[in-house]
Parts: sequence; C-alpha cells; structure tokens
Amino acid sequence: MSKMSIDPTRHALNGPTMGTRWSALFHAAPGFDARPIQMALQGAVDLVDDQMSTWKPDSALMRLNRAAVGEWVVLPAALAQVIDTGLAIGRASDGAFDMAVGDVVRAWGFGPAEADPAAIRAALALPGLPAHQVIARDGDALCKHAAVSLDLNGIAKGYGVDRLAETLQAHGITCALVGIDGEMRALGLRPDGSPWTIAVEAPDPARRAPQSILALQDAAVATSGDYRHWVEVQGRRLSHTMDPRRRMPLMSSPASVTVIAATCVLADAWATALMVAGVDAGLALAARHGLDALFLVRTDDGTVRSIGAGPLFATGGPCLSDSLPGQTT
Repeated sequence: MSKMSIDPTRHALNGPTMGTRWSALFHAAPGFDARPIQMALQGAVDLVDDQMSTWKPDSALMRLNRAAVGEWVVLPAALAQVIDTGLAIGRASDGAFDMAVGDVVRAWGFGPAEADPAAIRAALALPGLPAHQVIARDGDALCKHAAVSLDLNGIAKGYGVDRLAETLQAHGITCALVGIDGEMRALGLRPDGSPWTIAVEAPDPARRAPQSILALQDAAVATSGDYRHWVEVQGRRLSHTMDPRRRMPLMSSPASVTVIAATCVLADAWATALMVAGVDAGLALAARHGLDALFLVRTDDGTVRSIGAGPLFATGGPCLSDSLPGQTT
C-alpha cells in the first residue's frame, strides 16, 4: 500500500452565518465523507443565529427584548446560558461588558437600519442601566426589571464557535480548528503534532495583514478591534463597539484586544470588555482575573505597540513572532 493512501485527508468546510462565514479545518482518513459534518456544523450555527440574532424579528432574543418589564420569558436553554455568561462577565468587568446596548447599537446604525439622529438622542437620554443589574434568571426563564434591549454581538459568535467545536467532537473529531470571522478555537494538534497557528490581524482598515502569530492547542482566541466595522459621523470614523456608560461608540480605545481562553464564548466577551475598559483599566482587569490578553495600541508616530497581559504573553508563550507573513493555517 502506498504512503499516500494512508495519509489523512485535509477537509476545509465553511458556510454562511451571522453576516459572515464559519469555517472548520480538520484531517480524516482517506475516503471520509464530510457531507454529514458539513450539515451538522451548518445546523449548529443556524440554531445560534436563529436564537440570538437582533436582525431576525422572530428570534428568541428579540422575543425577550419585546417583553414587558416584569414579564418572565422562557428562553431556549442555550440562549439563557449565553445571557447568564454575559451577566457574569458584566459583573466581573465592572460593567465594561454590557449586553443592554441594543437600542444604542440600532440607533448608531450597526443594526438592520441606518443611523438615526433622533434615536441617538433618545438613547443618550436613557439612564443606561447595565444588564447585570436589571436581568433576573430563574432556570431558563428571564425577566427584565427595566426597559432594556439586549444585544449579543460581543458574545454570540464566540458561543457559535464553541458549538462548532462541540459538533466536531460529537462526530469523533478531536483535532481541528474552527472559527467565525476572527473568533477561533483549536482542538488538539495538527497531524504533524504541531500547534494550530493563527494570525492576529494588524489594525489596518485598508488591508488584511498579520501583526503577530499565535500557536494554540486546546484553546480559543477572540479579537475586538476598531478597524473593520464602523460608521462615519461628521467625518469621524466611529467603532462598532459601544461604550455602555456613555451610550455611544468608543471614542478612545486600543486598536484591538485579543484574548486567549479555554472557550471562545469567554474569549469573545472578555475581548469586548477589555476593549471598552481601555488600556490601563483593561490591563488591571486582565491581571485581576488572570486573563491572557494582547493589546495593540496606536502610537503618535503611526506605529502599533503590543502590550501583553497574563502568563502566556508575559513569557512569549503563544506569540511566536510579530509581523510574520501568512494567514491562519
């Protein structure tokens, strides 16, 4: 039997979800039929999108948003779990991560409709109570104690990546790299025994290029940045990440924050929280909670400075090199 007949075959699957695409990369024995895996992965992310989208009026999340104050709403277990995780990170981050920004996101044009000056003024006038102070949970039932609208853009993609990973594991695939947009999770190692390599993107809106390269095994990574999604207001480019206290897009923040965690739902939410907190407060938050985070900061001379937090970045663990060519492999 020839060597080629027993070498594992590379499978690179992908599909649409949440306005972008999901991906899954793994190796399997020759002749492996990946079609059932493709269908299962697509079904997993479709379920997340159907439950957690603010773009779909009939999603379970929008049903909660439409509910009256004081009304208990029974939600799918997965959605209730994601909201619970978001509430916990909201408390732990002193409100830097806050899901109660749905009205603000829509007002500034990051939802299905364009920016609306009247809606922006109305959003700025609201008290801005954080979700962890006004959402109660009893099992899979949730209740709002104030008129807030939840948005899960800072956590749902990460949860979707975890669902991709769990779906592969349920089909017996224990070594893989899955992702949605810039949120990624590595399972095991590549066939040659090396870690999965992932590029941290340079914060440049004009091009896509790597700033650093990470090597991951059984870990997840997520990045929040100001250079991919924005609106322009009076000639000023405003990031899609909302400052929940000021009820408007971040005006001063790192160029990006990348977090490595055990699961992508945690990496996703904490990347958003540290982005909102800013460099100094974000580094303090990362130290308090033992987070591994990489802050990219623009300097006055136009260069980008890297600041690492946590034991992995302090020792250079997952960060192999800066400014290496290539993409995720």
